[in-house]
Amino acid sequence: MLKKIKNITINFGPQHPAAHGVLRLVIDLKGEQIKGIDIHIGLLHRGTEKLIESKIYKQGLPYMDRLDYVSTIFQEHAYSLAIESLLHVRISQKASLLRMLFCEITRVLNHLMAVTTHALDVGAITPFLWGFELREQLMEYVERSCGARLHASYIIPGGVTSDISLKLLQDINKFAINFDYRLSEISEVLNNNRIWYNRLKNIGIVSYKDACAFAFSGVLLRACGYAWDLRIVDAYESYNMYPEFCMPIATNGDSFDRYLLRMMEMQQSAFLMRLICKDLLFFEENYSWLDSKSMLSNDKISRPKRSFLKKDMEALIQHFKLITEGFFIPLSETYRVIEAPKGEFAIGLTADQSSHPYRCRIKAPGLLHLQGINLLCNNLLLSDLVTVIGTLDLVFGEIDK
Repeated sequence: MLKKIKNITINFGPQHPAAHGVLRLVIDLKGEQIKGIDIHIGLLHRGTEKLIESKIYKQGLPYMDRLDYVSTIFQEHAYSLAIESLLHVRISQKASLLRMLFCEITRVLNHLMAVTTHALDVGAITPFLWGFELREQLMEYVERSCGARLHASYIIPGGVTSDISLKLLQDINKFAINFDYRLSEISEVLNNNRIWYNRLKNIGIVSYKDACAFAFSGVLLRACGYAWDLRIVDAYESYNMYPEFCMPIATNGDSFDRYLLRMMEMQQSAFLMRLICKDLLFFEENYSWLDSKSMLSNDKISRPKRSFLKKDMEALIQHFKLITEGFFIPLSETYRVIEAPKGEFAIGLTADQSSHPYRCRIKAPGLLHLQGINLLCNNLLLSDLVTVIGTLDLVFGEIDK
């Protein structure tokens, strides 16, 4: 008697803890071998782009923190750069260095989360505990700078919300000096572990050709051997001040290379933090351009329509109008992209002479990386799917925007 053999279809997520949020995958299996994956996203969809279009420019900033909530400051950075591009504003050198400092702190926060939760998915518990101890210290520094640990709203159009104290600068510098030793403890546990190596090596390989076809960026692109990092290629903010900063790349394009690149990028971020802390001691400029008089004197911003006497209460009235009505930007559009920890994050804004964006478009790297999961997992075992998802570093706040 002949037996019929057919593939089985199973659900992975959205409740599965290794699904990194609300990802649902419908997987076709032949035994334990993956033959096809149907991706279902949108379970978290909040309509962020349309919400921003209904708010004045400044009110749209906190929505950025709710996208990739593991690396919030980068979304604020891209949004602020887009508004500054529309206004043709140049910020002070000190504000630029403060932005870079907290971006690199946030990059370390993101990669610590990515690497340690990935290790937890595969079965290693200790790196997770060590990594979150380091994250707690870094989040304390963010809190001391602006009063918030997670949704910071620290980077704003025109600069940053507040300066930092000399004591905080010294504490960040001390952390960056000691960080290499603390990171080496995690590396020693994982790199020399036979189980970790076998679970990642030659798993989820992506070639340079496929990475370009799927518009991969960040670690996934550099793991294929392509040297592309916007901090060096585009040199936005003041990254060109630090030619010592190098871009780590790999060649195999597998899960193990992506893990190693994140570890090396954390080392480079700590190195940049030390350099920036040293340079910040020599700048006494303003940290923000966002005050009523300087903004309203800019010819790219329409003045409030109602006239008032330029006498005693002028500064207060201007500030009140700026906060309540916002500023009006002439008809223009911009597209600004930055090197976020997960890849290239971009904001596109269209202005229409009103106080709120006519159109807002968000390009999230996680969405593009997720589209390649069928390619990465073809003919792998079901257990390898968890490993591949961990190396993609997905956060669904930015994917289901």
